[in-house]
Amino acid sequence: MRRLVLLTVIAPVLVFSQTKGDTGGNAANGKKFFTSYGCWQCHGYEGQGGAAGPRIAPRPISLAALTTYVRHPTGQMPPFTSKVVPDSDLVDIHAYLRSVREPPAVKNIPLLNQ
Repeated sequence: MRRLVLLTVIAPVLVFSQTKGDTGGNAANGKKFFTSYGCWQCHGYEGQGGAAGPRIAPRPISLAALTTYVRHPTGQMPPFTSKVVPDSDLVDIHAYLRSVREPPAVKNIPLLNQ
């Protein structure tokens, strides 16, 4: 009976953390990897996107979706195998993308409100 109660309590927490994409990782290392693998060239230094690549931060897609897309992209992005970008590096890159803060609202930028 205790095991059933424990599973009833823990299972939703595990599912919630997986669906929210909270996978740990080291954001500082992820920022280094994001730069060294050249992700910034298309996605910008903070994942804000640009002419060549979409915005991927803040609020990135889940780690599973990111990994799938990096390995088998559908657009112009070249594929990156696990030999080129190990899964552990993707975990850190995902942590970095999650750490990027939301930009301020336009109404809070004085120069844009003149």
